[in-house]
Amino acid sequence: MVTKTLVDKLRSMMAPPKARAGLTTRGLEQLRVQLRECAEGQGGEVSARARAARLAETYLRLNDEGRQHFLKLIAQEFGPDPAAVATAHAAYQAAVGTPEQWKAEAALRGAMRSARIRILTQFNAIPQGVKFLVDLRADLLRYLENDRELAVLDRELESRLSAWFDVGFLELQRLTWNSPAALLEKLIEYEAVHEIRSWADLKNRLDSDRRLYAFFHPRMPAEPLIFVEVALTDDLAGNVQALLDEHAPVFDHRKADTAIFYSISNTQVGLRGVSFGNFLLKRVIDDLRRDFPRLDKFATLSPMPGLAAWVRKNPQVLAEAGIELPFELLSTASWADDKQQARALREPLLRLGARYLATAKQKGGDIGPPFDPVSRFHLGNGARIERLNYLGDSSAKGFRQSFGLMVNYRYLLEELEDNLEAFASSGKIAMVPAIRRLAKTA
Repeated sequence: MVTKTLVDKLRSMMAPPKARAGLTTRGLEQLRVQLRECAEGQGGEVSARARAARLAETYLRLNDEGRQHFLKLIAQEFGPDPAAVATAHAAYQAAVGTPEQWKAEAALRGAMRSARIRILTQFNAIPQGVKFLVDLRADLLRYLENDRELAVLDRELESRLSAWFDVGFLELQRLTWNSPAALLEKLIEYEAVHEIRSWADLKNRLDSDRRLYAFFHPRMPAEPLIFVEVALTDDLAGNVQALLDEHAPVFDHRKADTAIFYSISNTQVGLRGVSFGNFLLKRVIDDLRRDFPRLDKFATLSPMPGLAAWVRKNPQVLAEAGIELPFELLSTASWADDKQQARALREPLLRLGARYLATAKQKGGDIGPPFDPVSRFHLGNGARIERLNYLGDSSAKGFRQSFGLMVNYRYLLEELEDNLEAFASSGKIAMVPAIRRLAKTA
């Protein structure tokens, strides 16, 4: 097995680094030799693990520029051999229709298999190797913005992570106030929708009328991959501040007939493109129905994070909805303090929100997936747009991203499959007639 000293070094390197070094010319040549040995699989399993651990240690010691060179080296020099692929392809073409076809096909697959895959797979075998690869891809995604030559490595790594993080391997856990403190700290750190302001705030979100569930991978037991926060109520919640009020009385969860999903947070940037959020909600609904047989309504209280960005790209929609207030003022809380102005803007803003949800597309035009990422997620899981909530989020962030609007997506279990199929096949958006009519008036 890998030496204890090397494992301890690697674990210590996973902590927030101090000063990191660059990659010298000599270091680059040494790295190339190490990667070649790794790709060729020299030595036995023990040697392979030790070599991968040393490579991981080298990577973690590098500064940003050095890490980018490290990844570019793998991307550019460890792909399939073009000559070997051409030879195997010619042999396959010649063998088509003969008894040798399947053997030639296997040889072609082998020739096309990238050495990059072998390197990445060996990282997976070291202690904390899965977390190392997830964090490595987070780096890769940053570098990719200005260096498209890394795209081939990103595609291969995303493919590997998708296989390793298949939902069949994930474990659903309910987290409570009695969960380990280190894990609770991670929730505070990773909450991406409604900031957890204090330990009292977190405790409120874990009270008897609340539930918090997370997916974990067996190789990353201390790292939630995605988590959802749930409120048990007897109504369709429309204001997130009321829902998160630490001083509000605790609701008797035995009387609950509604489960409100009010925050869903992906925690690992390196798993972007690896989808398991839809499975999380379905598993959570099953768990809640088992524990609370009275529950018959499942809905979200969701932000509309793309609304302001869409309006900024299409400023004419404000006037078309009957809104005269400038964008800069509309995206602050100042207007909401004026009761007369707040009343006057209610209907125009609801029209604007309905039009956005019904018509705004990710790539512009009239077809394609919705512009709003939260809408794409819930509609893609079979939910329908149930209700718009005026001044549903009165935080600075709420005004900045959606002028205070929030939306309820409802999960009607008997309609999920039909909604999902219609959305996937034709882009049809499931919504109640009232919102559809409101969108047309805008």
